[in-house]
Amino acid sequence: MDAERQQIERILRSKAFRGSEVQRSLLAYLSEKSLAGEADSLKEYTVGLDALGKPPSYDPRQDSVVRVHVARLRAKLEEYYRTDGVTDPVVVDLPKGGFRVVFVTRPTTAEAQKRPAPAVGGHGWRRREIGLAVALVAVTTFAVYLALEPPRVVRETTQVAWTPELQQIWGPLLASDRPLVVCIAARLMVRIPGVGFVRDPDLDEWNELTKAKGIRTLKQKLRPSSLFPSYGFTGIGTASGAFLLGKFLGPRRQNVVMVRSDLLSWPDLKENNVVFLGSPAGTRQMESLPMNQQIVMESDGIRNLNPQPGEPAFIPDQVSGAHVGEESHALITDMPGLYGRGEVLILSGNQLTSVIAGVEAVTDPNLARMLVKQLRGPSGRLPRYYQVVLSVHSKDNFPVEISYMFHHELGSAKRLSAGAR
Repeated sequence: MDAERQQIERILRSKAFRGSEVQRSLLAYLSEKSLAGEADSLKEYTVGLDALGKPPSYDPRQDSVVRVHVARLRAKLEEYYRTDGVTDPVVVDLPKGGFRVVFVTRPTTAEAQKRPAPAVGGHGWRRREIGLAVALVAVTTFAVYLALEPPRVVRETTQVAWTPELQQIWGPLLASDRPLVVCIAARLMVRIPGVGFVRDPDLDEWNELTKAKGIRTLKQKLRPSSLFPSYGFTGIGTASGAFLLGKFLGPRRQNVVMVRSDLLSWPDLKENNVVFLGSPAGTRQMESLPMNQQIVMESDGIRNLNPQPGEPAFIPDQVSGAHVGEESHALITDMPGLYGRGEVLILSGNQLTSVIAGVEAVTDPNLARMLVKQLRGPSGRLPRYYQVVLSVHSKDNFPVEISYMFHHELGSAKRLSAGAR
């Protein structure tokens, strides 16, 4: 226990925690409860009272302060172990889904040298395992690290000309008094202490880790002592889309808050309008919204669940290399928020340029004109809620042509799952 408590003291004195008294108190409290074997029985209400000083009238169903600060503590620990704690002998982690702090002792240099090196060469890894191994050293080439201290306020001075078509698209989101949240899809990464981060495209939920064949093979090769979830990265395309969206929204809305998808809460969806960038897969809150979607993103294209005459049931992405050009697709979904209140706009795609193209389609005046023209029915009105599929032709990782394919009007709501209540 001495080594664990010394590690906690080391973290509490670090630069990452020096200016955050709330996170210091929360870490100290949860660590002591964990070392005493009491963390698994902790309730959100108890943590709010004992660690955060909430009054007895505190109601976790109405106030998400504990969940927010626990998520920020998890992010701060990740920040610490990328900076001051990179060589610390004990790794402190706070896995999602509970309040128990986990302590993992890193192997000494001598122990690490005894481990067999991963096999490569004639009987080396198949392409899938090679891709996972490359991700250990190249992940920052293909992903961008997200801010660890959300929320962030988006401010930008450049202003795009406001047109009637942009008004039709954005009016329901911007005219409301509800705050606007821009949520960035943060895909689940697997952190291997002392080694790096791995992204398995088939893994969106941590409780499905044992089903991920690539991760299982990697464990056999590297034999790590522990694996931890991390949500600190997003794709470059999603990050670029967020930048473009910030330029567009900054002059028009001052209370724009940016948050990672793993920190998106039920109260966020209940009290705010939301713009979601990237794939919503693995984000329970987005998957439980009260409207049946007719078109969904899959890992290699778009699935049309209710094809109309002349529409394909599946539209695959065709990736042939950045210089040759690629054909991908963006999906724009406009739907109601939790309990049917507020607005949710989802701009998703699989390829680097897809999310960028979705943002361009709803922020560029010329593309917005094209989009609205196609969405208008015989009556000339825009559907209240809809999904649009766009074709995106790209070269050198830049969308050079964005065109409309088809759209569906949304209208039938579904019941909220028990987990959303």
